[in-house]
Amino acid sequence: MLNDVLHQPAALVGSAIVAVFVLLALISPLIEPYSVHEATCAVFEPPSWQHWFGCDDGGIDVFSLVLRGGRISMIVGAIATLIAIGIGATIGVLSGYFGGWVDTVLMRITDYFLVIPQIVLMIVIAAVWGPSLSHVIIVIGALMWTSTARLIRAQVKSLRERVYVKRVEALGASHLHIIMRHIIPQIGPLLVANTVLAITVAIFNETALAFLGLSDPTAITWGTIMEHAFDRAAVSSGAWWAIVPAGVAVAVLIMGCYMLGRSIEDGLNPRLKVSYLSLHGWKLRPLVGRGPDAI
Repeated sequence: MLNDVLHQPAALVGSAIVAVFVLLALISPLIEPYSVHEATCAVFEPPSWQHWFGCDDGGIDVFSLVLRGGRISMIVGAIATLIAIGIGATIGVLSGYFGGWVDTVLMRITDYFLVIPQIVLMIVIAAVWGPSLSHVIIVIGALMWTSTARLIRAQVKSLRERVYVKRVEALGASHLHIIMRHIIPQIGPLLVANTVLAITVAIFNETALAFLGLSDPTAITWGTIMEHAFDRAAVSSGAWWAIVPAGVAVAVLIMGCYMLGRSIEDGLNPRLKVSYLSLHGWKLRPLVGRGPDAI
């Protein structure tokens, strides 16, 4: 599976993009050229050799803000994703393994969450709880687990009927032993692929909530950078550099995670290679009993 993933150009490009962003997030405190709390240039100063991305309405270097915002946005997205994957995997494994009334109850709960517009519910809950990064993490993690639960449930139901699982169960192994030793290792790669894809949704949701003013206003994230620039008339002032860099960073990171996650899915299931962004050539087969030059 790993070889199949590494041979895909999309996987290489996606991995490179994600690796660059992770590296920048780790070393951002060391490479920020200017302070993100003190003015170092004029208000809405355009990009220059001294300030690559220009400055915002407070005279803060936008490049430094984007570096700091990426670090916090990625941390929030990663933690929220781990919460969502943990909830979804637990519900999916229990539902798929035990079946019966357990499956019915858990899947009805999942269906209720599926039909509720997540962004709308996130906005309502974040508005009720108040603006805070911890609240944003909890809201995102508690609402985006449904697709993981249904995906894992389907895979576990298939694994539950495998011969080796039936044999271990007949030998008297406990449910916990079967789940931990024979079920979870088999769904591990699928969880990895789903985690990478879920990070894109978590980062997008965090950015959306922050842009709407429902995140911690004192925290520097890509969403709050765009929200502050929008509220302070950067668009009407023609200072596009106060908004565009953060938006481009979000888009590029989401694209990288999407390409990597889809490549991992292709490696897990070769039948998926016929879809997504792959280009294929088509040609007509000759009629039966006629040569290729027949009319």
